[in-house]
Amino acid sequence: MGPGWRAASAALVGGSVAIFGGLRRAALAVPRPAAVRSRPSRAWRWRNLLVSFAHSVLAGLWALFSLWHSPELLSDIQDGYSVSGHLLVCFSSGYFIHDSLDIIFNHQSRSSWEYLVHHAMAISAFVSLIITGRFLVAAMLLLLVEVSNIFLTVRMLLKMSNVPSPALYEANKYVNLVMYFAFRLAPQAYLTWYFLRYVEVQGQGAFLTANLLMLDAMILMYFSRLLRSDFFPSLRKGSAGRDVDGEKFLID
Repeated sequence: MGPGWRAASAALVGGSVAIFGGLRRAALAVPRPAAVRSRPSRAWRWRNLLVSFAHSVLAGLWALFSLWHSPELLSDIQDGYSVSGHLLVCFSSGYFIHDSLDIIFNHQSRSSWEYLVHHAMAISAFVSLIITGRFLVAAMLLLLVEVSNIFLTVRMLLKMSNVPSPALYEANKYVNLVMYFAFRLAPQAYLTWYFLRYVEVQGQGAFLTANLLMLDAMILMYFSRLLRSDFFPSLRKGSAGRDVDGEKFLID
């Protein structure tokens, strides 16, 4: 990638940060449920989750459509390239930067430190892809996780809203589980196998493999929390009386 293309990519990332900043301001106008209005400490989390939901819908469907439209990309995960994939990585990089700044500037770093670690990993990996133009297909596969995040975020919004209909939460609970397997665990497992088998463990390959393995650990940890919370509540420890106000993450 030449200097001009890198400068254009940096501008695209900056534009994405601005777009999500605008969405964050627009989220202020979205009516809040009574359960959120009555607890001021939930206001930031509600707004942040709405922006996260917007990114999940846009990025998840974008990744899904791009791979469906150009399935030949899957035959060359290391060097396959598409303009759509490049733009998607720039777009999501902007979201991760914006969300990190939102967490820090709103003094939520302590309760959301895991997100900051995840975002730092994603930003550093995506920047390396943008600079080299390699492994963009791997990033597109990873961003399929945003399809799963649509339902994961709906789960959190429903919990915060204290929605009166448990049937809605129950339905989403099972859809969320299926999507977690299909769009989070399956792509992650395939990419981990691919990197360990085919990618040379040096330079960018070593850096991305290390990131991928750390992400594996985080995803399995979140999956165990999801199962305990939604399917095996009797296995939860120390969660009695816990509120969601101070925690952005899928915990209990």
